[in-house]
Amino acid sequence: MMEQYLRIKRQHPAALLFYRMGDFYELFFDDAVAAAAALDIALTHRGKHLGRDIPMCGVPVHSAETYLSRLIRKGFRVVVCEQTGEVAAVPGGKKGGKSVMNREVARIITPGTLTEDALLDARANNYLVSLAYDGGAKCGLAWADVSDGSFAVRIVPTDALGMELARLAPGELLLPDTALSLPAVIALKAERDGILTPLAEGDFDPRLGEQRLLRLLSIVSLEAVGDYAALELSACGALIGYVETTQVGRLPTLEAPRRHARRTHMEIDAATRRNLELVSATSGERKHSLLGVIDKTATGPGARMLREWLAAPLLDVAAIERRLDAVACLNERDALREELRVCLRRLPDMARALGRLSFDRGGPRDLAVLRDGLRAAHEIRERICAADRPDAGEGFGESALPAEVLGIADDIGSQAAEMEARLRDALVATPPLLLRDGGMVAPGYDDTLDEIRSARDDSRKIIAALQTRYARKTGIGSLKIRHNGILGYHIEVSPTHADRLMSGEFRNLFFHRQTLASAARFSSRELAEVAERILHAGERALEKEKRIFEELRVEALRLSETLFRIVNACARLDVFAALGEVARVREYVRPRLDASRALDIRGGRHPVVELFLDEGKSFVPNDCALCLEDAAAENGDAEGENVRGKRIWLLTGPNMAGKSTFLRQNALIVILAQMGGFVPATSARIGVVDRIFSRIGAADDLAGGRSTFMVEMIETAAILNQASSQSLVILDEIGRGTATFDGLAIAWAVVEHLHDALAARAIFATHYHELTELRERLDGLEAVTLRTREWRGDIVFLHEIIRGVADGSYGVQVARLAGLPAAVIARAREKLAALEAQGYGSRPLFAGKEAAAGKGAPPPKKLPPVHPALAALGEIAPDEMSPKEALETLYHLHSLLRRTDGEAE
Repeated sequence: MMEQYLRIKRQHPAALLFYRMGDFYELFFDDAVAAAAALDIALTHRGKHLGRDIPMCGVPVHSAETYLSRLIRKGFRVVVCEQTGEVAAVPGGKKGGKSVMNREVARIITPGTLTEDALLDARANNYLVSLAYDGGAKCGLAWADVSDGSFAVRIVPTDALGMELARLAPGELLLPDTALSLPAVIALKAERDGILTPLAEGDFDPRLGEQRLLRLLSIVSLEAVGDYAALELSACGALIGYVETTQVGRLPTLEAPRRHARRTHMEIDAATRRNLELVSATSGERKHSLLGVIDKTATGPGARMLREWLAAPLLDVAAIERRLDAVACLNERDALREELRVCLRRLPDMARALGRLSFDRGGPRDLAVLRDGLRAAHEIRERICAADRPDAGEGFGESALPAEVLGIADDIGSQAAEMEARLRDALVATPPLLLRDGGMVAPGYDDTLDEIRSARDDSRKIIAALQTRYARKTGIGSLKIRHNGILGYHIEVSPTHADRLMSGEFRNLFFHRQTLASAARFSSRELAEVAERILHAGERALEKEKRIFEELRVEALRLSETLFRIVNACARLDVFAALGEVARVREYVRPRLDASRALDIRGGRHPVVELFLDEGKSFVPNDCALCLEDAAAENGDAEGENVRGKRIWLLTGPNMAGKSTFLRQNALIVILAQMGGFVPATSARIGVVDRIFSRIGAADDLAGGRSTFMVEMIETAAILNQASSQSLVILDEIGRGTATFDGLAIAWAVVEHLHDALAARAIFATHYHELTELRERLDGLEAVTLRTREWRGDIVFLHEIIRGVADGSYGVQVARLAGLPAAVIARAREKLAALEAQGYGSRPLFAGKEAAAGKGAPPPKKLPPVHPALAALGEIAPDEMSPKEALETLYHLHSLLRRTDGEAE
């Protein structure tokens, strides 16, 4: 047996080998040591190898999924080796000698190829992603969720790879060695170790990819499904080949790869996704993320689709408006929305059931999932069709319902009605979990099966009659005929009656089988014959049920394209209904999208913060207006007047006043709008944003050797290098991670670059009040602040955006609220007063070029003279100098430096 184990282990040295031995999966040698530590289970030993004890541990087969889940989360790959049921002679053994149970690898479990519900999050996709890279400026990306059949492919610029991987959040990434040095890959590996699976270059051959794709789709030409580029074929081929390898030759039922064109979705980099807390909060909790507060979906596929939409908001205004029409319809029609949501709650996850059936790992309950899902889907179609009447409500053209909702009914159709009817007839109401347990097929579905069951059940009646007859004949009223997995059917009496059955007239009728402390067990020839008939009938019934199950499984897979379309349609409806429900309950409004650069949000609120405010507190809404033609304020109150028409808002105010909340809420409102949802505001007009960039908060990367300030600068550099005039940039406290004047200089330059070079829409929050001087030079910049009040030495935050500049940073007051000792606060106030008395930081910052242009504040009264060495250095042209000229110039600069230093002395 150990020879067999070692032979299989040599084929999979990098994975843990789950080696089936009866009711346990056993692990040996280093695998046992690693698994015992990871699972916190006992490590024992059994036998010896090369004179040393063999480490060993094991997990029960019936609870293996729990242990597998923990191993996969810790980055292990697991090879499952099953008993085939055949016994083979030991190599070199003699005839009649020992034999060993045959075992074969059934599957290789990796993070990207999971199908079991216990190992997956029902509300999130688990993408296996394949990256094809030939060293050029573009990559091919293919991604599939083998558990639900989704499959897509696209070409991605290499410099945008990080954004795409952040959107997909792969469970596992397949790639060639040439791609291991890509910055996006290095960053992903640092964030989630164990996610990368390098493959041989030959796996990414586009010709091999085409062959694999044709075999997967069972077609002879790709012209029927699309014209794929070489990089796309390479990525698809590597993914299909990897799935085939890990599933030991079995391929799942996947959709034809959907092609994602570039520039159809908003691009959001990984740092921005983290800063905005789109799918999880910084604490890792889903509850306090944007997804956590808007996800009111009733189904697993709906939840996965909502997450996908949130990860990739649209750019096409027409497509966004079609989604908004559907949400508006279900937002306004409460009765219809609730009817549909009742149906959706009865809709099980057909996609993942179909995935398990395609891998031949499904059971009777997966067929029941298809039956119940099709029944609920057809009911949904009937409800939609019934609601599409002229008198059913406000119409959409000639129809009472928008095109997106009617399209759902069309996609559900009636093609699978025959399949649903067959499953309804074939299956009992609640089938067993495992096929081997029997009892899956409903009575009346198959005449042959009914006859076998009848014979089996009649035999059981004979058993009952035989028990009565034996009890009467022996005079032992407590005599019972029982069954267990070891002895089968047997006669059981108490030990006090055992002698009676082993003597006299009963000695030839009953023969002894087993004696226990509480019972004695016997059998008889008549009982053995009846038991044999029952056993054969049960085996025949189970074999018949297995054949029926396989027929139904094959038929379901044949209809997979139709079933996927139905699942997708119901998922869309689930998302529309959930977004409509959220909008109704939380008073969200429909945004207006256009191709302008306007960002006009009235009464905007943070969708997460407003939901988790302490009892008794209410969220203070605020406006945001960027790039509007109308520069006049609508509010006549000068102090609270809305700033209109500018493209950059410079936001000042103390900590805790709500700057970060304001920054995030506007970005989240844009994302909600472009994914097709209503938004938390009183009104919103949004010119489509191609990219959102966010730099909020402080974080370091100690493992990567990067300080907080370095991380801040890297993220800021990415923004300034990639943003466009159609982007939205939100920045918070740029430059705070270094010395005051360094940070101020960097922040100053960043604002100028956003205004002059990028012309991007931006909100820039800062504590550097000196930056407000930029209003005098930058026409597209306006200073706004958060209203605060001082009351008896304390600061009161009003959380209201107004025009102007904060009259102080209130840092000492905030420190007092945080609980710093009174002595520290008193000393801080004393030092602050001294610094203010010295005029620290009060000098205007404009000089030279700005003042000469007449656009800035007047220069300081006395400018320090320019050092002659610096003046001379500014005149040279290094690229035009010969080596000799460069050396002479260097001596000249050195002499100027020494001469002026001597004069200064």
